[in-house]
Amino acid sequence: MRRRHGPPALNAVPAVPAVFAVLAVLTVLLSVVAAAPPGGHPGVHHPLRFRTPGDDPRTPAVVTHTVTLHSDATGASWRGRQRVGFTQVAPEPLSAVYLRLWGNARGGCAAPAVRLTGITGTATADCTALKVPLPRPLRQGESGTLDFELSIDVPEGLDRFGRDGAYNILGNALPTLAVLDGEGWHLDPYTRNGESFYSLAADYSVTLDHPSGLLVPATGSAVDAPGGPGRTLTTVTARQVRDFAWAAGPFTRLTDRSADGVRIGVFAAPDVTAEEAGRMLELARTAIDAHSARFGAYPYGELAVVLDNSFWFSGMEYPGFVLDRVKPSALVHELAHQWWYGIVGDDQYRAPWLDESFSEYATDLVLGGTDKDCAAAARWESEDERLTSPMSHWDAHPDRYEAVVYDHGSCALHELRRLLGEDTMAALLRDYARAHWYGVSTTAAFKAAARAVSPVDLAPFWREHRIDG
Repeated sequence: MRRRHGPPALNAVPAVPAVFAVLAVLTVLLSVVAAAPPGGHPGVHHPLRFRTPGDDPRTPAVVTHTVTLHSDATGASWRGRQRVGFTQVAPEPLSAVYLRLWGNARGGCAAPAVRLTGITGTATADCTALKVPLPRPLRQGESGTLDFELSIDVPEGLDRFGRDGAYNILGNALPTLAVLDGEGWHLDPYTRNGESFYSLAADYSVTLDHPSGLLVPATGSAVDAPGGPGRTLTTVTARQVRDFAWAAGPFTRLTDRSADGVRIGVFAAPDVTAEEAGRMLELARTAIDAHSARFGAYPYGELAVVLDNSFWFSGMEYPGFVLDRVKPSALVHELAHQWWYGIVGDDQYRAPWLDESFSEYATDLVLGGTDKDCAAAARWESEDERLTSPMSHWDAHPDRYEAVVYDHGSCALHELRRLLGEDTMAALLRDYARAHWYGVSTTAAFKAAARAVSPVDLAPFWREHRIDG
């Protein structure tokens, strides 16, 4: 996410207990599956194949989402069903899973925007997480399925999940599975300064039944078919993505293909002129291919860019789907996130530098900012400030977040490029992306990869830039 200024305050809601029971029935189907061996290459469907030896297994994995939703006449209310399949890949028995309901961050338990029925669970984290006990613990290699009814009401106010008049943005609206690893369950709170989102790559099949007058740009490849009178069925398929986002509204649409064949659609709100939309489409064509050349070919085939100059932020990323103001640097940055967060995943709450610093560095490479004056980048303002600090630190020091994570972080990577040499740095990032394709990056793994190719001792570099881990 690229901010333009600080986020508006969350809607105030009455204080209520953060834990409640959703009384209904949970359907869990259990089956034993053979664990696939590690290894493979980008494009092979196996979520653990690039796990660094010695890393803790991340579970539940091999995740699938099958969703059918029907919208009202405005595209602001959606009703339907979701089915989530998953496999326990860790050695320990799995007795429960957590669904992240990020769409409830604004209303909390008092006014949840995302509601589930047909499932029994206990809400935590101000109703952005639902703990779902399993009928019996899943052993390693066993699979489970959650089935539930789903209702989504887009909150008022344009945001990554919000609406403004006829235009609806549904980022982080679908429930996703939380991640369990050696540190435990990742149930960090929502943040608006950056991102809290951390999930494993999954497959999505989503059918959106909507009025034909509304366009529904979304993550993945879409096929339209006639629905009921005046309605369209848009079926969207996305493989190995960390989240699914869509929008609904009477957008103006421009389409084209990049030189590498990526199908790009630009969906513009009324405050974006046709000339501005055309320029952003041309930039998207150039940038997506430039990032592909550096980090590995863009694997999703399609890309949706939603433009609205009323966003309070400059840009926000989702797999195959980005939100932007008409701001070229923000668009290039969000498209870099297709690799650094999307394809090469990370824990965006606990290590935001792994996607924001890397995406800002990639933006410099596209826009010619490689000679930026990094001596003018952020100075450290406290002993506990680190480039690798989590979002809990930046939420407490929001005025320092962009200065350190974006500016200092990209400058640190430029300095690493000078230490390693241009060709070595390029090979490092290309090989690192390939090694973690659809996997998860960590600070420790990146430091190990850099040390392995460095002609010099990097210990002073890590200390200077406060890259811990």
